[in-house]
Amino acid sequence: MAIPKELYPSENDLPYEEELLRNPFGLKLWWRYLVARPDAPFKKRAIIYERALKALPGSYKLWHAYLRERLELVRNLPVTNSQYQTLNNTFERALVTMHKMPRIWIMYLQTLTEQKLLTRTRRTFDRALCALPVTQHDRIWAPYLYFVSQRGVPIETSLRVYRRYLKYDPSHIEDFIEFLVNSELWQEAAERLAGVLNDDQFYSIKGKTKHRLWLELCDLLTQHATEISGLNVDAIIRGGIRKFTDEVGRLWTSLADYYIRRKLVEKARDIFEEGMTTVVTVRDFSVIFDAYSQFEESMLALKMEEMSESDVEDEEGDGEKGVEEEDEEDDRLNIAKLEKKLKNFWLNDDKDVDLRLARLEYLMDRRPELANSVLLRQNPHNVEQWHRRVKLFEGNPTRQILTYTEAVRTIDPMKAVGKPHTLWVAFAKLYEKHKDVANARVIFDKAVQVNYKTVDHLAAVWCEWAEMELRHKNFKHALELMRRATAEPSVEVKRRVAADGNEPVQMRLHKSLRLWTFYVDLEESLGTLESTKAVYERILDLKIATPQIIINYAMLLEDHKFFEEAFKVYERGVKIFKYPHVKDIWTTYLSKFVKRYGKSKLERARELFEHAVEVAPADAVKPLFLQYAKLEEDYGLAKRAMIVYDLATKAVPANEKLSMYEIYIARAAEIFGVPKTREIYEQAINTGLPNNKDVKTMCLKYAELEKSLGEIDRARVLYKHASNYADPRSDPDFWDKWNEFEVQHGNEDTFREMLRMKRSTSASYSQTHNILPELLMQKDQMQTLEEAKDVLKQAGVDDDQMAAIERQLEPNVNETDSRDKSRVVGFVSAGVVESGAQKTTANNEDIELPDESDSEGEEDDEGKVEIAQKDVPDAVFGGLVRKREESEKDEGGDGSDSHLGALERIKRRRQAS
Repeated sequence: MAIPKELYPSENDLPYEEELLRNPFGLKLWWRYLVARPDAPFKKRAIIYERALKALPGSYKLWHAYLRERLELVRNLPVTNSQYQTLNNTFERALVTMHKMPRIWIMYLQTLTEQKLLTRTRRTFDRALCALPVTQHDRIWAPYLYFVSQRGVPIETSLRVYRRYLKYDPSHIEDFIEFLVNSELWQEAAERLAGVLNDDQFYSIKGKTKHRLWLELCDLLTQHATEISGLNVDAIIRGGIRKFTDEVGRLWTSLADYYIRRKLVEKARDIFEEGMTTVVTVRDFSVIFDAYSQFEESMLALKMEEMSESDVEDEEGDGEKGVEEEDEEDDRLNIAKLEKKLKNFWLNDDKDVDLRLARLEYLMDRRPELANSVLLRQNPHNVEQWHRRVKLFEGNPTRQILTYTEAVRTIDPMKAVGKPHTLWVAFAKLYEKHKDVANARVIFDKAVQVNYKTVDHLAAVWCEWAEMELRHKNFKHALELMRRATAEPSVEVKRRVAADGNEPVQMRLHKSLRLWTFYVDLEESLGTLESTKAVYERILDLKIATPQIIINYAMLLEDHKFFEEAFKVYERGVKIFKYPHVKDIWTTYLSKFVKRYGKSKLERARELFEHAVEVAPADAVKPLFLQYAKLEEDYGLAKRAMIVYDLATKAVPANEKLSMYEIYIARAAEIFGVPKTREIYEQAINTGLPNNKDVKTMCLKYAELEKSLGEIDRARVLYKHASNYADPRSDPDFWDKWNEFEVQHGNEDTFREMLRMKRSTSASYSQTHNILPELLMQKDQMQTLEEAKDVLKQAGVDDDQMAAIERQLEPNVNETDSRDKSRVVGFVSAGVVESGAQKTTANNEDIELPDESDSEGEEDDEGKVEIAQKDVPDAVFGGLVRKREESEKDEGGDGSDSHLGALERIKRRRQAS
């Protein structure tokens, strides 16, 4: 065969050819030759490759490059082209020397896979596995598995390949199972999956858990129940139910579905019932119940469809019935007709629509009971669920009694959630409701023997038993029950229980306050005074009394006119209890004592009040002081009442001092007159009130009083004193009041003085606000320099800054001190008040003139002005003067000598007589 001239070496190829003639076995020379001719036709490059490979048949580099160019040549050609055969022959020739190179094998195998040459490809894969070492088999198995999973490859071939692969790498069993499922080989897929689940050392490379694999197996077994055999499906699924508790409902429905597909309908119903009665979560129960109800509905619908079709067939077969009767003897050996007759037999009646409908209705009616059973399986000691279960059987006393019996047997009182004694009580009330009191007593008798968690539960049972006896008019029996319940256990019983080491609640029942309270109510209603007193005394001896029991005991004695004994009970109560529990006893005791004796035992009452206010804490002493002062006002001395009020202002807490002073002032004005209140005001302003805001409020009230009495200068001095505690920016109401006061009663000088004070106070507060936080300085919380320094230290200010701030504050403090020093302690005096070097003379008898006096005053003939006069208000003299005048008028006097003393009045009366 002649070679075309274009394939011969050209003049440009001569240098390479000459070198190759000198050294035909140099790889670099051949490779340089090929690189220098990249644009040459493939046939010419193929000749060069062939010549090179003939000289170097073991060169991987040359074979790999040659095969790649061969692959590029056939890439876009159809697989039927002859170039593919040439390519395959080239691969075969290459594998003669390159059979240990996995990359050559992979290129060859991929080419064969694309050519769809099944047998040749399979055999080539096997040759590759035989030629390569085991450490490189994983590079061959990947394309091998891809090849056998393609469409058109026989299933048996794929199975054999996968089985061989699992011997090489068993960890990829999941891929094989997935292939079996996709190939609809259900039997082997189920067997392989079951084997995986039975292998405790299996680890899923796909991240699947045992639980998920169980679910997949259950779905596989149930959905293909008829195709899979040889596996105990029931045992497999039940094993999953025992092992995996979070998907129990799904597993039960899967097992029932398996029997449904096997057409074992009754067995499926049994599985549904078993599942509903064993699951412990509401979610699983809902899954099973929904599946069960859908199953019954589908069975009912299917049966109704079959009945409609059978009715049509019966109508068509009525015409042939006569002919069949004639041929009955001849058709006795006809098997088909015999089976038809057996189906129509009454024992094999398929027309059971009513039965299936009843089953469905019965299932729906049982849902609340079944759901309650699930909750009770979660916690059989849940009292509330047992009560709900009893309500489900409303109208069925037998079921209710059985439920109560099961409940009291099941519940452990020590583990109960709720109050287990309520079940016993409700059980007894059920018998009582049906007029069976005898059995109700039996239930109560058993209930009081149960060892409850707390004494209160046992006491409640005894009380309910006694109330039942009261409802049936058995009063003596009710009292006898209370005596039994409150009886203290004997010494022998205590010794036996102590030896046992487990003390039941019955040993502590005799100290139950609830029981004794009920008992004492029964004694008050049904017993005698002596028996009731004995019960109360027993309560006090057991030291279980409450303040209310003390009060009830004392009121019982008062109702029977035993007042001194009642007061003794109160005395015992105030000795037993402390505050705040004893507060009600003291209040009741003192009010009862004062109401009973009044003035007759005043000293004893005073001692009681003194003791009460002595033991009472500050927050509870105010009402006692008010009650004490009321006693002195009504039956004692007014002077002592004032002393009590004064003590109260010192004893009450800081937040109540202002209100206490207001009460004190009001009572002093009512009894002794307005002048008496001045010293109280002074006391409150100077030392009584700890809060500057309260001092300012008291100053305003005092100023209003002085203004009403015409003491304008005294009122002005009070306004000046209060201005030290009123920041014009935060308290404009005070300055508005002072401004209104000066407009009405002042002059130009006093108004200027008010404005000067306002500016001075504003500047003082502004300087302070620049140093300290605004929040702390509002409402007069920073009263002294020392408090300001303490706050700054807590804020983290260093000593140098502290010294600078102190120097800024000292002028204001000194100015304030000088102003305070210039003020006489009795600053409300109407006399001469020194302020620096000036002296101001105040009028002691200043009287407010009418508004018309300045412009409309009438002048007589001599040029004199008539000055209007105001009567002194009655409030100035107080209530004691009015009482004295009223008493003198009652004695027959004219009241002209009312201002005289008692001895002087007696002398004058004797002289007059």
